[in-house]
Amino acid sequence: QVQLVESGGGLVQPGGSLRLSCAPSGSIFGIYAWGWYRQAPGKQRELVAAIRSGGLTNYLDSVKGRFTISRDNAKNTVYLQMNSLKPEDTAVYYCNSRDAHYVSNYWGQGTQVTVSS
Repeated sequence: QVQLVESGGGLVQPGGSLRLSCAPSGSIFGIYAWGWYRQAPGKQRELVAAIRSGGLTNYLDSVKGRFTISRDNAKNTVYLQMNSLKPEDTAVYYCNSRDAHYVSNYWGQGTQVTVSS
């Protein structure tokens, strides 16, 4: 089946930046929303940022002003630009894409982001 593939994670110092990318392994259509989720050790998965088909975005309060979600429709790719990273941003980040009614719902394998000095 189609799976999303993330890239761009890694180890970064506090205050640094990373850009995550996500693209499907195959063709997908009718995308309603892209989302970036994260799960830190011992915590539940949380929605970090999302962008809807019309361009509306929403963010977790703790990342507002630091993270930006964007998409390139031509490349069918979504990005998460992460600036001013903090240790509490450390988590596995997952990409998600779905249609409006979850008939199609795709996930990536996750990419580790570690913010540490």
